Amino acid sequence: MMKGINYLTDENNHKIAVQIDLNLYGDLWEDFYDRILVEQRKNEESTSLDDFIGELVSDGIIDEI
Repeated sequence: MMKGINYLTDENNHKIAVQIDLNLYGDLWEDFYDRILVEQRKNEESTSLDDFIGELVSDGIIDEI
């Protein structure tokens, strides 16, 4: 068993969740979470940087570059 890692188990003792001590593994958790977000968003439509900047200019958020 690793220090700072605890498992939640069901009635059959199957691991169903994990609890991570963020004081010990906070940086690792951020990397893991970022990877989950990438996986979830991999099929989303993307926008070019030029189009994005154009939208910001049109919305008055930034001045023309």
